[in-house]
Amino acid sequence: MTRCVNINGNSYQWPKRPVVVVCIDGGDPEYLSQFLAEGLLPNIQRFICEGFSTLAMGSMPSFTCPNNMSIITGTPSAQHGISGNFYLDTKTWEPVVMTGPELLRGETLLAGFAAAGAKVVSITAKDKLRKQLGKGLDVSQGHVSFSSEYADRCTVQENGIEAVLEFVGMAQPSMYSMELSLFVLEAGIKLLRERRPELMYLSLTDFVQHKWKPQDAEARYFYQQLDEAFGRLAQEDIVLGLTADHGMSDKSDAAGEPNVIWLQDILDAEFGVGETTVICPITDAFVAHHGALGSFVRVWKKEQVSVSALIERIAALEGVDLALTKAAACRLFELPEDREADVVVVAQKNVVIGGSVQRHDLSGLKGHRLRSHGGLSEAKVPFILNRPLNPEYKQQLAHREIKSYHLFEFALNGVV
Repeated sequence: MTRCVNINGNSYQWPKRPVVVVCIDGGDPEYLSQFLAEGLLPNIQRFICEGFSTLAMGSMPSFTCPNNMSIITGTPSAQHGISGNFYLDTKTWEPVVMTGPELLRGETLLAGFAAAGAKVVSITAKDKLRKQLGKGLDVSQGHVSFSSEYADRCTVQENGIEAVLEFVGMAQPSMYSMELSLFVLEAGIKLLRERRPELMYLSLTDFVQHKWKPQDAEARYFYQQLDEAFGRLAQEDIVLGLTADHGMSDKSDAAGEPNVIWLQDILDAEFGVGETTVICPITDAFVAHHGALGSFVRVWKKEQVSVSALIERIAALEGVDLALTKAAACRLFELPEDREADVVVVAQKNVVIGGSVQRHDLSGLKGHRLRSHGGLSEAKVPFILNRPLNPEYKQQLAHREIKSYHLFEFALNGVV
């Protein structure tokens, strides 16, 4: 009889071989299309031919934290509660950082399988994800959880591993480098060979995709390095799943300047200063990536302003794709209602939305076109398995919308 583990209402089969899922941060399908057409990704090409591949719908907003949490819990944001990097506490009218493990609802697949006796590994590029991904994980039991951003600080007590730089054989990577992602893969390959955990989650960073379009040599080199590492992972007799947390689009105008709707300034002029609060949930410490400018923002209002008036004003702005009420946004995008704004705003593909001009540091973008994400235009992502689907899951394809957070389910339950 097949052994199963139940996590967040879903049933997962015990892995017959190690399952490794890689989240290619910013891995827009355009990169794969470009480089596969050029014949530069032989391993990914083999996975597509011999295994299974499609485009899946990621979680909205198309940001890093919501999608990583959806993938690692196997649930939408409405269930796990993480819908960005910030939401507004209307009791204090102050933004609340959403990257703490205490705000994650439910159990991660890593913690669930670990509790059932599996050995698990989680390696991220950015440390902001590490604690949420490692929620409920007792590293004293042989599990590993660390980020390449802080690889030089790892301890057995905190991360389940020490001397990581020596273990991997690489120098500490810069926060703004492709090596931050490549370190994750090299560490994963080494741990897979030496410890052979049942489950492994590897989450990269989107530095390259923010900086370079698919036609650029730097992006081409990076994807060749990814493909080579994926090939070495697959050689270890595993089930390998590849996806992305979001895509990436050019958000600059013809002159190369960011194509921004400064929404807080517009609403202040229309309704008065202090009557509305715009929160940009993409905001994090990586300002050189995107200057806290994405294509999805939230607007909270005071009593003097009506939701209908807000939506009417915002929807009329050039570059706005959607202006939705809380109820409509939660229903359409599967968002947690208690952490959602009065109005949700989504921009068109080539547009980002900011708060006030003076609150955004765009110095890190000098010399580069702004490439960012957050909207529906960046929500479609690759969904690739190195092994073919079994008959049951092949049959499901005819009547099931595949979401990126289904990847662990497919990898554990759905492959031959």
